Amino acid sequence: MKKYAIYRSVTGYYFYRYYDEIDQLDEDRLRTFVTEDMLPVIVDERGNFYRFQEDDYGFVRITESDKDCPLRVEEMFFKNSPDFKLGWISPDGDTYSCDYTGHTKAAKYLSAKFYPNEKLPERALLKAGWLKVIDSWNGTQREHRQFVYSLNGCITKRQVDTLFDIGLYSNEEVKALIRDNEGFW
Repeated sequence: MKKYAIYRSVTGYYFYRYYDEIDQLDEDRLRTFVTEDMLPVIVDERGNFYRFQEDDYGFVRITESDKDCPLRVEEMFFKNSPDFKLGWISPDGDTYSCDYTGHTKAAKYLSAKFYPNEKLPERALLKAGWLKVIDSWNGTQREHRQFVYSLNGCITKRQVDTLFDIGLYSNEEVKALIRDNEGFW
């Protein structure tokens, strides 16, 4: 059974592998650097390790699981959160929140859940009609703005309703998507 440290952010929960005994370390590299006096440690998905502190910002709990991912997708990327800003919108209009740089990671888990045989997660979601809501700041603009991206230029009525509910209905690209798809609903 694997142990995980679970943390909470604004957009969802995330996890690190948690080790509190030296014989639990399952990578040779970790055994080289982590000593008994350093425990407990947490390890991120890239293999970097950090000393665990129970008062770490956002720490929620320690949990055990046989799976490589101890959380459901809806926990990691809050589904239909009233605070949705960035992330993915399914063809059914469900939102999955992520942070500014979390779209690829979210796509990996969403694709694994909804399109498990696909090799390219972001492309799989976009081909299936998901919308990607990103921050369009390019480093030279004075203000950040939410931008809605559709790979194929299609949008569903449920996605339109969701975009209205979250305040993105009047964005120029959303207006164009609605105009180009009105006859298909």
